[in-house]
Amino acid sequence: MKNKPDVDTYLQNGIYGNKQIKPEERNIYLGSLRERVVVALTQSQVMEPGTYDEVEELIMNNPNATLYLNGNMAYSYLSDYIKLANKNKNHFTTVTNKKYNSELGLVLAYDHAIEKEEIFINKETHNSYREKEQEENFFTKLIKNIFFSSPHS
Repeated sequence: MKNKPDVDTYLQNGIYGNKQIKPEERNIYLGSLRERVVVALTQSQVMEPGTYDEVEELIMNNPNATLYLNGNMAYSYLSDYIKLANKNKNHFTTVTNKKYNSELGLVLAYDHAIEKEEIFINKETHNSYREKEQEENFFTKLIKNIFFSSPHS
């Protein structure tokens, strides 16, 4: 037999809402929990022009994850990531917490634990990713020029 909530618990939930597990952690991770996060960017990272290629790749590779965006930030900073989510058919939501403004601007997370060890993109990781991408582009162009260019006669 299931335990029925008593009248007091029922009234408390009606007045204050259901109790949440780890409310402080949910404040930080825009309503999600650390164990569910694929990637997170700080507000200042989200404010940088364009989008992070790493985030774009993770959104593409995690179609069932939800993109949580900090609703305390101006829409102009979030719009590129919203377009990215729409393009890849990922669910997204803006989270506005009037009592707590998280340092995070973006969180890509599942509705279950994945326990990913490294969820933040730091400058070194971001720069090495860009360098690798530029290097790949250079070699791709080189190969195309060598093998696919028309001979000049």
